[in-house]
Order: sequence, then structure tokens, then C-alpha cells
Amino acid sequence: MTTPVPAALAERELIVVDVEGNGQTPPEIIEFAGLLIDGSNGADGAVRIEDMRSWLIRPQKPIASMVTRRVHGISNADVDGCPPWSQVALEIAELLGSRILVAHGAHVEYRVLGAHLPAWRPPLVLDTLRLAKHVWSDAASYSLDKLVEHARLDLTAVTGQRPHRAGYDTWCAWQLLVTLINDGALDWPGLVKVATLPGSTASTEPEGGLW
Repeated sequence: MTTPVPAALAERELIVVDVEGNGQTPPEIIEFAGLLIDGSNGADGAVRIEDMRSWLIRPQKPIASMVTRRVHGISNADVDGCPPWSQVALEIAELLGSRILVAHGAHVEYRVLGAHLPAWRPPLVLDTLRLAKHVWSDAASYSLDKLVEHARLDLTAVTGQRPHRAGYDTWCAWQLLVTLINDGALDWPGLVKVATLPGSTASTEPEGGLW
């Protein structure tokens, strides 16, 4: 399954992300997924689920049983033998680069990734939750899973994952972003106006869950 990049995102370099955590304070990332959106998505300009990269990460503190049961289903056994954050941080930082960050409820990803990567700051953060509230002001719920139902998004490309896994939620957020841009008939300035996470804009704008 492929998804064409909307005209509003033409020539923009974005990364749609989701992180899952261990339920501790402060939270540690145990799963990260990132989907690159730019001209590297192939000659046809379409985004494929194969473009996504993801990591399972072994935290220093164990995963709280409550989040395993109620949220993402990732257990301590699942991450046993996976690399710690120190071994994947550089790869993830390079993937994020200076791209515009996109996430659902993006304050979580922005805050937690910033704590894990103190030297990183994206030029802009776009929140599909804020965007959904603008475009679908009458939606019964703005949780990601309910918005997926509301929009009847096609998630057949996601196999072997469940809701609240990083790869699944990242693909959902991308599909949701495309649908909201199209339904709202938004161009780039309009998208930035309604979807930017407050306090996330860099000094120079680029040209052109539960734990």
C-alpha cells in the first residue's frame, strides 16, 4: 500500500514518529518508529510502510506491568537482548535530523525525545491531534484509535502489530495527517497555523500516550 504525499507537504522534509515507554518516572523509550516523508519516497512520490524504521530498546528500569497490560503489550522479555538507548541514540538522532516532527499528541514525543536527545530540536512540530480538532470539530473523540474509526482509514498495510505499538501508531498518524489535510483543503501555511505545537517553533522557520 502506498500513500501519495499531499501538495501541502511538497518539498518539505518531515518525519512522523511514535514512541512507547516503560511506565517509569522519568520515562524511558522502549520502542521508536519513524516514517520519513520527502523526496526520497520513490520516483512516484508515494510513501510506503517499508519506508518506516523502528527499534525496540532495552530500558535501564523494567517495564511497568500496567503499561504492558493496558497500553502497548511490550514486556520485559520482548526487550531482553535488545540494544540500550546509548547504542541506538546516534542512529535515531540522524534519522530525526533537522526534519519537521509530526505525531499524534505530539507534546509527548517532543518532550520525551528531547529528554533523550538534549542536543536535538526540530524546526517545527506538527500535532495531528490539534489538526483533527480543527478539521473535525464534531468528532466524538480525538484519541488516535477513535479517529482511525471516524475516518475509516485503511490500515491493511500494517501487519503483525497492534494499536499502541510504535510502528502501528506512526502509520496511523501519517494516514490521519493526509486525510486531515485533504478534508480541510489545507495548504502549507494553513497547516502550520492550525497544527503547530505551541512552543515548538524554532527561531527560524524552515523554508518552503500513556507511559
